[in-house]
Amino acid sequence: MSRARTTAAPPLGPQRTTPALPLPAADPAWSADPYADALRAGRGPLFLRRADGWLLPLDVERWCAEPDPADLEVLGRCEGAVLDVGCGPGRLVAALGAQGRRALGVDVSEAAVAHTVRRGGRALRASVFDQLPGTGRWDTALLMDGNIGIGGDPAALLHRMARVLTAGGLLLAETVPYPDVDERVTVRVTGPHDTPGASFPWARLGTPALLRRARACGWRAADRWSTDGRTFVALRAPATATAG
Repeated sequence: MSRARTTAAPPLGPQRTTPALPLPAADPAWSADPYADALRAGRGPLFLRRADGWLLPLDVERWCAEPDPADLEVLGRCEGAVLDVGCGPGRLVAALGAQGRRALGVDVSEAAVAHTVRRGGRALRASVFDQLPGTGRWDTALLMDGNIGIGGDPAALLHRMARVLTAGGLLLAETVPYPDVDERVTVRVTGPHDTPGASFPWARLGTPALLRRARACGWRAADRWSTDGRTFVALRAPATATAG
């Protein structure tokens, strides 16, 4: 288990937050009705649908539950102040807050932010590519539940995370548990009645693909592990933030 860093924690502001900036055009897909409805119900079915009809089931029940053993392993590795990117309904942010840790969730979904706040976590409705509080001073960032796919461009996301974190900060990312997966696709969120939201770019990476991209962006691999069939990577940010 990693020890906490000693850098000053960024101020988080009040418990309830409101969006400061308009969201990019692709992001409101995650605020579409199928996703919001599933979060309110606490269950699926909910899917990502590719243009060719391929469906990826989304684990809404797990997202809305308490942290499981794989989540707790990740939380035990967090250092200092934690930014949960794509926090969803906030199970990790709430758990960190209950431990007395400084944590903030960001998500483009109003329903997700509201759910996080109801659980006692702190959350902001925003894209990770927006101006965020504490930029450059977060000790740990989380990209769980496939959120390495945000924006459909892993290199751009890694460059952005390097700017969000303190130099040498820790990124904990969940990867696809199939090592050969490396794809950039356009998807929609689809509910049980096949009523999709707007399309948006997404990426899916197994651990080898993420490590290749991370090395190319100046990140250092710190660890990789699996728990209960889920796979994770720990990365150290470049000593100097890169452009992006």
